[in-house]
Formats: sequence, structure tokens, C-alpha cells
Amino acid sequence: MVKRQTATKIRKAHRYLGLFLGIQFLLWTVSGLYFSWTDIDDIHGDQFKNENVDVISFNDLIKPSQIETKEAIKSLELKEIAGQPYYWINEKQLFNANTGVIKLEITASEALKIAEKNMHPELKVKSVDKISEVGNHHEYRERPLPAYVISYEHSQNVKAYISVKDGSFQRVRHRSWRWFDFLWMTHTMDYEGRDNFNTIILRTFSLLGLITVLSGFTLWFISSPTIRKIKKNKRHE
Repeated sequence: MVKRQTATKIRKAHRYLGLFLGIQFLLWTVSGLYFSWTDIDDIHGDQFKNENVDVISFNDLIKPSQIETKEAIKSLELKEIAGQPYYWINEKQLFNANTGVIKLEITASEALKIAEKNMHPELKVKSVDKISEVGNHHEYRERPLPAYVISYEHSQNVKAYISVKDGSFQRVRHRSWRWFDFLWMTHTMDYEGRDNFNTIILRTFSLLGLITVLSGFTLWFISSPTIRKIKKNKRHE
């Protein structure tokens, strides 16, 4: 039999561990429920995007070899920006595919046309801003900068992000996504970048959670009348 003093220590450890970990367990549960009850396509903002994006064809384009580049061409992509063809070379520079003239960055009006093509036509633009840097917790983190932010008049505070350098449509962000992002942070316990599952905090809480569960099983074992009865019967055999 376990001594009463030892049982009391285990019970206290279990109680205080449960109190300390309770908030995080609650956050894990709430975030898990949110993830399982939401449609990931809606979180990505597919409902705000244009499902029928027209693909424009071009004729009489110059050969890429005619373009004067500082480096040899390693990669080449034909892009359409506001109805005009551009070569995106080496994932660094834009060149007009008709004239070969370099394009340093897209304009705000071009960004609006790109957003108009990719976003739902019923959305009304509220403002256009240009950002050059973001923090670790920004909704546009780890994406190409600078970028244009197209804000829309919508209850979900919808925003579209477009890369200034190559005119690529990057991301749609809205209130439900922001809730998802916040809960994902509390779920992974990565309070810096969201996606690191190897943080010291997460490892510590996981180990303490395991200890809490094991201490609970131990308490049940040492205090269960059934277990006591079985042990007592064995001693009298």
C-alpha cells in the first residue's frame, strides 16, 4: 500500500499541475473544436475570390533572347498584368514581353486591376495601401514585399495582397482567417511564427500534461476500492 503522505503529495501535484495547465488545455480544446468545425477553403478566403478568372492569350511577343538581362536566363514565366504581357525572368525582374523594357514594379492602378480580376466582382474597394515591412504576427508575414493591400467594404474586413515586384496575387485575409491564425498560435504555442512545433514551451507543456495524466491514473490506482479489495484478497490466499 502507498503511504498516506505519499498519496497526499501525488494528489497535490496532480491538483496544482491541473490548475497550471488548465488554461492551455482549454485553449487546445477550443482551437481544436474551431479547426474541426470550419471549412478550410472558407478560411483561405475562396468565397471572396473570382471562380472564373479569364486567361488572356498574347501574340507577337519578342523572344526572351532579345531581352538584355544582367544574368543568363534560368527561369522564365509569362505573366499578364493589367492586360499586358510580361516576362518574369529568374524570379527577379519583369520585362515587357512586347518591347523588352524592364518594369521595376507595378503601379497601384495595376494592382487594382489584378485584384478586380481575382476577387469577387461584388466586392467594393475601400482603400489601396503599399506596405514595405511587416512584423512576425502580421497576417501577410513571410510573403513577398513590398506589396499592395487592397481593402474592401465588408463585414469580414476583407483584404487582398498583391506583390509589387511581379504583380502576383498573393493572399486573401479576413476576420475568420485571423481568428484561425490566432487559435493556431495558441494551439502550436509558437508565439513567434505560428508553425514551429519544436518550441520549448510546447515541449514543456506536453511533458507536464503527460505527468498530469499519469498522476491522475496513479491516484485512481492507489485510491480505488476495487484495487484495494483485489490486493486484500491476494494477501489472504
